Amino acid sequence: MPLYMDVHTIDGGVAAGDVAKAHMADLQTQGKYDVSYLRYWVDEQQGKVFCLVEAPSADAAATVHREAHGLVAGEVFQVQEGS
Repeated sequence: MPLYMDVHTIDGGVAAGDVAKAHMADLQTQGKYDVSYLRYWVDEQQGKVFCLVEAPSADAAATVHREAHGLVAGEVFQVQEGS
């Protein structure tokens, strides 16, 4: 299944605790769309959130975000894992 990295930009910064809650909402919703949110990273001061997700498409991944908490990423990149 394809692997995606999405990037959210939240003006004014973001709290890691809020991102954790949004991630939990993703985990509760993802099964309906054959999506698996794997990990996320946060830069609180810059308001950046990066999500790593396995999904059949970028649209499926965005649908989970939209339904779970409404925070859809501004950018989505299909990526390949390296070491």
